[in-house]
Amino acid sequence: MSKTALIIVDLQNDYFKGGKWELEGTEAATIKAASLLKRFREKGLPVVHVRHEFPTVDAPFFAPSSEGVKVCPSVQEVEGEAVVIKHQINSFRETNLKEILDKLDIDSLIICGAMSHMCIDAVTRAATDFGYTCSVAHDACATLALDFEGVHVPAKQVHAAFMAALGFAYANVVSTEKLLVDI
Repeated sequence: MSKTALIIVDLQNDYFKGGKWELEGTEAATIKAASLLKRFREKGLPVVHVRHEFPTVDAPFFAPSSEGVKVCPSVQEVEGEAVVIKHQINSFRETNLKEILDKLDIDSLIICGAMSHMCIDAVTRAATDFGYTCSVAHDACATLALDFEGVHVPAKQVHAAFMAALGFAYANVVSTEKLLVDI
């Protein structure tokens, strides 16, 4: 039988309105992530909180000891839940995330958070490469608009492109509502 953990990635103050690196849809994504977190807690299932913190105070966002680095209250960890502090985009790189998951005998992950095109993409691909079965709650993720070679790509399209790519070969990409039915 599958043992599943929820991974909540980088839902930190700097990604919200007024933060140093505001994303589109962070509030809505966090509401969905909070519903997953609530269900996991009700069922006594494992949760891992991932928080990005740059190593220097002159970071563009997520500076150590800043208000921006703090996790949104609705998805903050409680005693007994694992917390991983990362300094890289990939939540597995130079962290104890894999060790935590292995100790819990996890083989399946539900992933949510930010940014869709960076940290969510990286953790999902890495997790799949490590052999975990992954699901991404697409509506519990947020991102921002990007520009490339004079082309402006709205956040909605950035998000859709990355969810489509993950859904092609790396994860089951579904709504929070669908995941809640199956938990």
